[in-house]
Amino acid sequence: MVVFPHAKINLGLNVVRKRSDGYHDIETVFAPIPLRDALEAVVDDSLEAGTVTYTRSGLTVQGERSDDLVMRAYRSVALRHKLPGLRMHLHKTIPLGAGLGGGSSDATHALRLLNGLLALSMGPEEMHAMALQLGSDCPYFLSEGVQEATGRGDVLKALPLRLNGLWVVVVNPGIHVPTSLVFSAISPSGAETGFALRLTGTPLEEWRVIAPNTMEDWVFSAYPPVGAIRDKLLDIGAAHAAMSGSGSTVFGIFREEPTKVRWPQEYLSWTFLLP
Repeated sequence: MVVFPHAKINLGLNVVRKRSDGYHDIETVFAPIPLRDALEAVVDDSLEAGTVTYTRSGLTVQGERSDDLVMRAYRSVALRHKLPGLRMHLHKTIPLGAGLGGGSSDATHALRLLNGLLALSMGPEEMHAMALQLGSDCPYFLSEGVQEATGRGDVLKALPLRLNGLWVVVVNPGIHVPTSLVFSAISPSGAETGFALRLTGTPLEEWRVIAPNTMEDWVFSAYPPVGAIRDKLLDIGAAHAAMSGSGSTVFGIFREEPTKVRWPQEYLSWTFLLP
């Protein structure tokens, strides 16, 4: 069985406060984009029950395979259920450390994949709890469409915000921005703004005012090429442009098919018409 974990962008992000458990309360809006990895799992009767062979291809994932989020998801399932011998393979397209949620999506889709392939009957509450143990934004990838997220990013509410027919340009400069570094460096705003509900019915051109990413100023100062991408997207006609998550990816939303731009060779970029 094969699944295709998708990336997300943040349509605004407000870091509200640091919590006593070390995490941060945030308010954001997650929106899916059609940039996808591929994750496969098959039962292999030649392998001993409870064992897995795991391979990766595509973009390089730093660190040991046994420590990545897909394997952490596998072990989470294996703690709860007896599993047959499995072969799993991840083909990586979504860049890491990019604010696109690629690793979180892979982990959550691994839970979904094993649940479906092996008919484990894990319900929504169990899946949500397991996803949250893997990462604060992992529960989003159990849902569909545009979602308001509060708490650690795990309290989700569907929004009636339609992006279909709009174009999005996604640009990653090949810079890894550690999420923990950004959270430790910025000052929380101290207050929720409730911007999510105001996005519907507000022109795209005003989203930067009502729904800024409060991590941008620090990241743009520490990593100037990230801010330069945002400015370039606005220059070529983006109605809204912002950094996604803690960066380093920046996206621009266009009403019409955007002008093609030649980015530096080390940059990754994609253009999508949103369904």
